[in-house]
Amino acid sequence: MSQDVVADALNKLMNAKRAGKTVIEVSHRSKLLTSVLALAKLKGYVKDYKAAGKNLKIEMGKLNECNAIKPRFSVTVSEIERYEKRFLPAQELGILIISTSQGLMTNQTAKEKKLGGSLVAYMF
Repeated sequence: MSQDVVADALNKLMNAKRAGKTVIEVSHRSKLLTSVLALAKLKGYVKDYKAAGKNLKIEMGKLNECNAIKPRFSVTVSEIERYEKRFLPAQELGILIISTSQGLMTNQTAKEKKLGGSLVAYMF
């Protein structure tokens, strides 16, 4: 188990998807991970997630791929499009999750609000 709770949880999601599972349990949780899962649920990549003590039970949605972005690059509004091309398969398909001064948000929301930040993960 590494120190990055978000990367570990997203790796478990991808391994479960490849194995054909629909529900997984993650043994560690953090506020950052629950915020990432909230954005994923909003976009339909995760059906639901429930916290039980330190564990999180995650139910898969329409997820093709997800991963944490390491190192967590700092981006400005004008650079977001460059990273969309790098991590997402097509324009308007998938999301980049960006940690901004106003909290976690998707790449579309960050561009609308003209905010930069640090890249955390991508999903499509």
